[in-house]
Amino acid sequence: KHKITFLDTPGHAAFSAMRARGANVTDIAVIVVAATEGVKPQTKEAIDHAKAAGVAIIVAINKVDLPDANVDRTIAGLLEQGVYLENYGGDVPWCKTSVVTGEGILNLIELIILTAEMKELTARIQVPAEAIVIESQKDPRMGAIATILMREGMLSKGDIIVCGATYGRIRKMENERGVEIKVLYPSDVARVFGLSEAPKAGDVLNQVDDDKTARSISTERQQIRLEREKYQNKSSLQNIFARIQEDKVNELKIILKTDTDGSSEAIADSFQKISNDEVKVNIIHKSVGGINEADISLAAASDAIIVGFHVRASQVARRLAEDEGVEIKLYQVIYDAIEDVRKALEGMLKPDFEDLILGSAVIKQVFRIKKLPPIAGCYVERGVVKRVCKVRIYRNDVLVNETELTSLKHYQNDVKEVRAGSECGLTIQNFQDIKDGDVLEFYTIQEIQKKLQ
Repeated sequence: KHKITFLDTPGHAAFSAMRARGANVTDIAVIVVAATEGVKPQTKEAIDHAKAAGVAIIVAINKVDLPDANVDRTIAGLLEQGVYLENYGGDVPWCKTSVVTGEGILNLIELIILTAEMKELTARIQVPAEAIVIESQKDPRMGAIATILMREGMLSKGDIIVCGATYGRIRKMENERGVEIKVLYPSDVARVFGLSEAPKAGDVLNQVDDDKTARSISTERQQIRLEREKYQNKSSLQNIFARIQEDKVNELKIILKTDTDGSSEAIADSFQKISNDEVKVNIIHKSVGGINEADISLAAASDAIIVGFHVRASQVARRLAEDEGVEIKLYQVIYDAIEDVRKALEGMLKPDFEDLILGSAVIKQVFRIKKLPPIAGCYVERGVVKRVCKVRIYRNDVLVNETELTSLKHYQNDVKEVRAGSECGLTIQNFQDIKDGDVLEFYTIQEIQKKLQ
């Protein structure tokens, strides 16, 4: 027995919101294309959403019963969008369907089941329940209501739950027909009543043992959410760079909107040429026309920036971009767009590091005091000694240790640096076996920003 839950549709706002919060609610995306119309802009958006989410794709070419249906044209359009179907040079499963005659519907179900088996899509039952919020609302009479999709475990009336940064005890659960149900299982969809506040689409719902645990998790998540809000412009280049340094991404995701197909191809080709093995541009969606709400939703969900050439954003799109923290970069000159992206990629490159030699000194006499680290009385032969620096210790031209200074004095005074021709006293971190005649080489580590060729 197989259980399939259909969520209509992967391109809608809730789906984008879920992905923006790191929750992939779908396992398989069924792209329905009308054979009478072929690949439309909204089809391309749905394909790009599915690709960006990394989910398996199945194509259903629908309306094949109509006289003006053209399956070959539809397949050609899909191939142009990089959707390579089985028997057409790719491995994307597909079938012809008609919701009117029922043709191909069983084939579609079989393809879904086969894909699920190949991906080994299974769910655990004997674990604490987990679900994802599809949408939510605040009813004046019933309070907060969350529509959830179960991922694993079982959820019952009376269970204590944490959902995003809110929590509560389940008072009631209804299925999609409004019938009250007692228990939810994996893949079930239901409306849940009993939360203190309405959660957000994409929030994770977890079953917990008691109110104390629920309050603790809720408080922690509220703090995390507040921290995130400090960095609301999540799709800005500055914050993308920050995550690069944390090894979280190595590509710059771009949604490209242009005035013509020619401009789109020229700019996309130029962006790809300035990528290298370490960092790259990933154009997750490109199309001709102004920047719209769908572009903003995809950018927010994918952590992408929007590059526009000879186009502008609608007023609604600009407001949504501001709310979602999506950066829009508009250009009139192709060269400017290429140079900005080149600089962005260079900012993403991990820097090289090299030693910057500051100076050297020779130990003239070691002073040892009980219960204190030895003090090296030194003569600075060249350069400068800095209080905050690293040091290599050489004995008879052989390296014996690498460490740091813990103090630096000139006579009895603590100083920040001592220059060549002067004497100083210093102590060395975690190394006490210093001897008269040892040579100390002082250095710092310098960051070198790499450039793209």
